[in-house]
Amino acid sequence: MGTTGIVVVQKVGGKSTATRCFSTYPLKLIIPTKVGSSKIDVVWIYSLSYGGGVVSGDCISCSINVEDDCSAAFTTQASTKVYKSIGSKISGQILEVKIGKNAFLAVIPDPVTCFAAARYHQKQVFKIEPDSNLVVVDWFTSGRHENGEKWNFEVYKSTNHIFLNDEQPLFLDSVLLDQTLAVGGIAESMCNYQVIGMLIFFGPKLKCIQSLVQDKVKKMMTAYYLTPARAKISPSLIASCNAFGLKETGLVVRIAAVTTESVYDFLREQLASIESLIGAAPYC
Repeated sequence: MGTTGIVVVQKVGGKSTATRCFSTYPLKLIIPTKVGSSKIDVVWIYSLSYGGGVVSGDCISCSINVEDDCSAAFTTQASTKVYKSIGSKISGQILEVKIGKNAFLAVIPDPVTCFAAARYHQKQVFKIEPDSNLVVVDWFTSGRHENGEKWNFEVYKSTNHIFLNDEQPLFLDSVLLDQTLAVGGIAESMCNYQVIGMLIFFGPKLKCIQSLVQDKVKKMMTAYYLTPARAKISPSLIASCNAFGLKETGLVVRIAAVTTESVYDFLREQLASIESLIGAAPYC
């Protein structure tokens, strides 16, 4: 399988610059000339797919290299639609990232939405240095609600691996939803929740943001658990935080929500502070 996209960000004249940007069908990568404040040194990368989604059997493979002291943001223009599987074929996306010393990357896509009968695998691998800085948002919805689809896809699998100094495992995570493995089906297991997501922070530039996010999530969930009526009404959004890494230098936030809009609101609030790093507020 060949690579369908490559981006290299290097310092040129003291500025973060995309010195290489290659993409081929079914992937299209766009480097806009301006996103947000021109005072912030950052390269924005937009990922699009021809036809607006991932077709059965397609595999999109993208490589991003953010070199020392550079900054970049990798995002989408809309949700990633995964069309129904034909002949049990798997649709997939692979993202391989390398982040240099004192470099920063924010991976802030819109959600993945799998249509009925879709089969989808996603793998993201990040290789970082001890002083690299990384934000990752990985989330997906239950399907096309306007078509009455809720958790009607066949398989969804998402893997996120972070390695320190190329080979030391720092964070290994995998999510698998499979209709054949879920007793009663995926929908029954999810109750009324329609969106599942994960937010990852790592790096010295994000230390203060991590503390703020932890405090906000703790206060939000404490307020719910102290509400007497909690046994009658499930919250529209639930979240949890856990530190990772030898010195707990990373943070993972896991969320489940009833609506996509509530997750957008949550992400806007938690990621507002990285505007100073990428020149624009995410999801606004």
